Amino acid sequence: MNTTEQQQLRTQMFARVLGPFFVLVAATTVARASDMRALLSDFEANAAWPWVTGAFLLLASLVIVALHQYWRGAAAITVSLAGWVLALRALFLMAFPHAFMAAADSAIRMTALWVSVDLFIGLVGLYLTWVGWRPAPIQPVTQTETSTPELPRAA
Repeated sequence: MNTTEQQQLRTQMFARVLGPFFVLVAATTVARASDMRALLSDFEANAAWPWVTGAFLLLASLVIVALHQYWRGAAAITVSLAGWVLALRALFLMAFPHAFMAAADSAIRMTALWVSVDLFIGLVGLYLTWVGWRPAPIQPVTQTETSTPELPRAA
């Protein structure tokens, strides 16, 4: 397997995970829109939650950043960019939790913008899901010729 095939396979594997994750998070966030303000205030009520969540998010995003350093093709760019965006989000959540919560609260108050961002994330997730789970193209199998033809053996 050459380097390009390894890169495509790694992009496909990350897309298999990130795609459905983005779709499900976006869908459940939009479906539970009325609960988001309460969830945010409960999340902000305990100072440990933003730090612990940010730490786990940082770990997961650094795995993406470290293992997927490819920027050729739309899917590879999307996976790499998602890793960096999630890492920055985790860093802000850990280092500046009050500013992060204020920004999240403002975003939730702007319902049209917030739903539009969720729909965009859902569409990105659908694209990554398609990239990750589409069937591989069928390549014709060629018969290799052997150096010795099939001849009956003499006794």
